Amino acid sequence: MGARQQKLKNGKSATRKMQTLINTIASFHPFRGQEAGKKKRKMALRKYKPTTAGTRWRIGNAYEEITTNVPEKSLLEKQKNTAGRNVQGRRSMRYMGGGNKTMYRIVDFKRDKKNIPATVKTIEYDPNRTAFIALLAYADGEKRYILAPQGLQVGQTVISGDDAVPELGNALMFKNMPLGTNVHNIEMQPGNGGILVRSAGTSAQLTNKEEKYAILKMPSGELRKVLIKCYATVGVVSNSDHNLESMGKAGRNRWKGIRPRTRAVAMNPVDHPMGGGEGRASGGHPRSRKGKYAKGQITRTRGKGSDKMIISRRNGKKLPNK
Repeated sequence: MGARQQKLKNGKSATRKMQTLINTIASFHPFRGQEAGKKKRKMALRKYKPTTAGTRWRIGNAYEEITTNVPEKSLLEKQKNTAGRNVQGRRSMRYMGGGNKTMYRIVDFKRDKKNIPATVKTIEYDPNRTAFIALLAYADGEKRYILAPQGLQVGQTVISGDDAVPELGNALMFKNMPLGTNVHNIEMQPGNGGILVRSAGTSAQLTNKEEKYAILKMPSGELRKVLIKCYATVGVVSNSDHNLESMGKAGRNRWKGIRPRTRAVAMNPVDHPMGGGEGRASGGHPRSRKGKYAKGQITRTRGKGSDKMIISRRNGKKLPNK
């Protein structure tokens, strides 16, 4: 064997040994296959392989935050599917009916169990809302569901009360929160429970505090006053990628109890103001079945009691005068 061939052989052997050493070190690294210091981010969405027509455009939730698929039995209630019928059995809402049966999860929006620490047991899916819910086990043995904030982990401790610190999942008054805090599940009246900012991925920001009111920037961009003694939960609501999901097929909406919707321009004049006409008529200005304009008209009741609480609307303009 020549000197050149021997040199090449030794070089290849050294390279092979070095690669083996690198692979051995990487196998003990906590984030193998990634750069050191960068943690693996959980993928919230799942793209499906197009093995069928229904999965070709399907973008579903990966549900990686969910820790169990068995709900707490003591916090379940039956709910009847009305299929859009009222108490007389007559249809009052169109395009509703069918779908899978669901149970209602009793969610604690009031957070009125004050100054008792609770441990997060599970993060669960709720078929009745876009956000995920968290099961809390209080120190006195009681269990309750709350809306799960983004980043809440199993085993974490949360608390509600006037002395609670403004940390993720804790509920406290606005007067005890620092400016800039992101909150959700906001009360309008003290003790009535949260009714604002409860859908997936939403949050309001505390921008200012006055003697009696806290000023919030709502998810829509609206600036609004809320009584400073009202409670809210710190954090952003979970499942923030919900708006990026795609059903993929009409059948998934049928599973949710949503029936096909007939377009107004496809109806006859007797059924809708936009119906009728020769050929493919545009239908004119978009309006409801009762003839009310659907675009460009303010639908908010003028002189509403809460007008004084709204500083500016989401478009930056003030409310019109009475």
